[in-house]
Amino acid sequence: MSQYDVIVIGSGPGGYVTAIRAAQLGFKTAIVEAKHLGGICLNWGCIPTKALLRSAEIYQFMKHAAAFGLKVDNASFDLEAIVKRSRGVSGQLNSGVGFLLKKNKVDVIWGRAILTAPGRIVVTGTDGAPKGAFGGGEYAAKHIIMATGARPRVVPGLEPDGKLVWTYFDALMPKSLPKTMLVVGSGAIGIEFASFYNALGVDVTVVEVMDRVLPVEDAEISAFAKKSFEKLGLKIHCGTKVLGLVRHADSVTATLEDKAGVKREIIVDRVISAVGVVGNVENLGLEKLGVKTERGCIVIDEFGRSNVPGLYAIGDVAGPPMLAHKGEHEGIICIEAIAGKHPHPMDKTKIPACTYSQPQVSSVGYTEAKAKEAGFEVKVGRFPFVGNGKAIAMGESEGLIKVVFDKKTGRLLGAHMIGADVTELIQGYTVAMNLETTEEELIHTVFPHPTLSEMMHEAVLDSEGRAIHV
Repeated sequence: MSQYDVIVIGSGPGGYVTAIRAAQLGFKTAIVEAKHLGGICLNWGCIPTKALLRSAEIYQFMKHAAAFGLKVDNASFDLEAIVKRSRGVSGQLNSGVGFLLKKNKVDVIWGRAILTAPGRIVVTGTDGAPKGAFGGGEYAAKHIIMATGARPRVVPGLEPDGKLVWTYFDALMPKSLPKTMLVVGSGAIGIEFASFYNALGVDVTVVEVMDRVLPVEDAEISAFAKKSFEKLGLKIHCGTKVLGLVRHADSVTATLEDKAGVKREIIVDRVISAVGVVGNVENLGLEKLGVKTERGCIVIDEFGRSNVPGLYAIGDVAGPPMLAHKGEHEGIICIEAIAGKHPHPMDKTKIPACTYSQPQVSSVGYTEAKAKEAGFEVKVGRFPFVGNGKAIAMGESEGLIKVVFDKKTGRLLGAHMIGADVTELIQGYTVAMNLETTEEELIHTVFPHPTLSEMMHEAVLDSEGRAIHV
């Protein structure tokens, strides 16, 4: 039996980052992976979707080249080449993860791990292991960290078949473009795929059971987003559920019901089920060890510890928010706590969220409504993209930045954005929140001109009634 200090099960963003940090801290470390280094995010999620969306964005620019004084005749695209580029980007990063693990002397064990006793695992199913790689057998470690991630949630009646009803795995590698599509769910995954296919000319309908699109976002941003998406051609039905699907040879009839109980049918070529994800907790031996789970996730404390000594969990399998950067940071906290470094527990109100749609959406902290629910007396500032010189020069004058402050202390409680490149801007407010910045300190900060970031300053000024350019 091979003995390690730390074994990480799963090599997604949380898993491989945790393994590298463990090795940096002097632990003899191994990581177990069944399929792909980098996990779902790198191979089938965050990264390849952004590659697809970038292709769609450039195609949209080409179609509107005349607005920039440019000529592009007969703009078109090659779907196979778009998908090939996306897979190539993932492949490059997959190799990079392997290089980093090797550089940090982390052993990669290929196969599926099952917990057999506290501190012990058996690895099986090593058929896909690279030649000469570590594989099946028994392994032991004082500390075992579960980073097994999540998978698409399957809703009865919306079971994917890979042909007519797709998960995001299928949607990433289309062999041809459907003419019509139904996307069930308007969270980040659903909206990103809706944006991609809409940009390439597919007639896309989005159905959301909640009363607004992107339901976890601030209500004002959600309303702005719905108008923007519809202006680009998306058909969005909120407060609507899918009662059932009838699958034909090459199409699907979906029965929809709105909140008033009115039913109607639509016929589409393909359906994407984007109704969330569920943690991978099955067939891991958790039950045998008495590991506490709740709603498909392992229950942990603020340092990633489960109720079983020596067993930890991070990332998606440890619960929401199911975001790669949350998993990475959670893993660092977990392993540094194991090493006695006394890290700060994670504050989930300071985890930014991004949706890479057209337009982009990003946020951090409390929404205006949640801040009020939490008992804060708030003051709100807003600034539109149309008042920013850089945004106008870019041809991206549609958007909004909104900030929420505690009226009593000036503390920044939340920030919410929609518009071009806001997924890059949000970190400015995230840093500010982490430093417990007040509106006064942000007002006294010099922002460069001409940049989109100036709108972040103006939104803060607006909370004091001092905005200049609106």
